[in-house]
Amino acid sequence: MLMETLQDGAESFKVSLYGAATNSPVVLFAVGAGGQPERHATLLDALAESGCMVVAPHFERLASPVPREEELTLRARRLSFALDAFVRPGATAMGVGHSIGAATLVALAGAQMWLGPGRRVNITQDSRLTRLALLAPPTGFFQAPGALDAVRVPVLAWVGSADNITPPAQTEWLAHAMRDCHTVDVRVTEGAGHFSFMDIPPPQTTEPLQNKQAFLQAYSSEVCRFVVG
Repeated sequence: MLMETLQDGAESFKVSLYGAATNSPVVLFAVGAGGQPERHATLLDALAESGCMVVAPHFERLASPVPREEELTLRARRLSFALDAFVRPGATAMGVGHSIGAATLVALAGAQMWLGPGRRVNITQDSRLTRLALLAPPTGFFQAPGALDAVRVPVLAWVGSADNITPPAQTEWLAHAMRDCHTVDVRVTEGAGHFSFMDIPPPQTTEPLQNKQAFLQAYSSEVCRFVVG
């Protein structure tokens, strides 16, 4: 893993690169609220070992469960900046994201993201994204009429049955809402929670899975199969 620093105006941010190799398939990883990609080490290492170059920007932790517009636009902008910096012109990328990172990728793929009536988040579509793997995605941002109409990429959406933050109903709604665009492959793991997708979950959380390591390896393998297939 390499760590690089990029400028965003007067501020800088770090980007982790895994398996960086010329002409490799590119995966843009969008981390959740905690902001630290390394907390998903099993997934990122698996993607690199499968032959992908993983571009994973770091972010400040989101203090509130409901992000502010400026936090969402900053994350979306820096995800695109990271592709600009490390991907050759004309290349495409697959997006993989957890929680709010997954929602941000959906917006980058063309969805309209809303924080409420009359409060659309201004995120510029990044046409380089060709498929999305969404882990525990929050989908309430996209429930305005037509909000998902412009998303035209294959989607793998994965959630745990014991997720009380983004429960399976949210992912199932996404699949239903996108049925006229692309089929969404929905996976629901019995007993998994919102943070079961992370090697290092937030403090004071309780892991509902008895064999989390087996789940980490299994879902990471499936995500690799989806993005390189």
